[in-house]
Amino acid sequence: MAQWSQRWPLDLVDARVRVGVAFSAGADSTALLMAAASRWPGRVVALHVHHGLQAAADHFVAQAQSTCDGLGVELKVVRIKADHSKGESPEDAARRARYLALAEMALEVKAGCVLLGQHADDQVETFFIALGRGAGLPGLSAMGAGFTRHGVFFGRPFLGLSTQTLRDSVASVGQAFVEDPSNTDQRFTRNRIRARLLPAWADTFPGFREAIARTARHAAQAQSLLGDLADIDLDAIGRPPRIAQLQTLPPERQSNALRRWLKNTAHVVASDAQMQELLSQIDACRTRGHHIHIKVAHGHVEREGAHLAFRPPL
Repeated sequence: MAQWSQRWPLDLVDARVRVGVAFSAGADSTALLMAAASRWPGRVVALHVHHGLQAAADHFVAQAQSTCDGLGVELKVVRIKADHSKGESPEDAARRARYLALAEMALEVKAGCVLLGQHADDQVETFFIALGRGAGLPGLSAMGAGFTRHGVFFGRPFLGLSTQTLRDSVASVGQAFVEDPSNTDQRFTRNRIRARLLPAWADTFPGFREAIARTARHAAQAQSLLGDLADIDLDAIGRPPRIAQLQTLPPERQSNALRRWLKNTAHVVASDAQMQELLSQIDACRTRGHHIHIKVAHGHVEREGAHLAFRPPL
């Protein structure tokens, strides 16, 4: 085990404080926990989210505790119930609740970051989900190496590795892990992609995983440039945007700036239909008494004097 961490790309984190590892007790997160525990002995805490969505959940906790005991790693477990709001899928609700729970646990144990075991196969599945939904560049960028949510940095050091590589490596040292039965439940979009679409793509394009990873990187680079342009425009038109100055921009730059403003200030994403309606209302706003009121996500964008404002639900 002493050389285990040298096999894995963990340079994403300079651990001078505690490191949290999102630990489901499955193969991928087991590989991550073993690597982190070897790299930063005494600094790692495993964070397990008990969703309570299936009968095997208690078994997952038991295996997580057994693995942590063997590695000398502290385990923290939190139980959650992910209720989904109107228009939100159960999968999205569970994901949202999971990240919140992980962040809260990380803050409680004073971890400087949380590492996630998502890998190259997850990246490919995320890309296809975004493609099927007609996503723009942010969606086609798939998953980034790191992001901050709820005041906590989350890192994905294994995006360049396949799940088979992780499973083989864990099995090679005889470490037990759990098989999540939900991973084969084809009611879930991700599982249908894994079972039906990816084998067909592998037959036609054997190197498609690497090709999709390149496409995602290109999309991320292009999105970064659009973000820079949006910041330049927002510096000129204001935060919140001044309507008259916004009207001087071409529609494409208006949309780009507005999406950036909404994401950074309200953490919401407007649909294409909502953005088109908002642009139409902005274009028509030529008199002092003209109103702007358009639903975006769970709130509304409204006119407030010379500016736009986002109003969250009451």
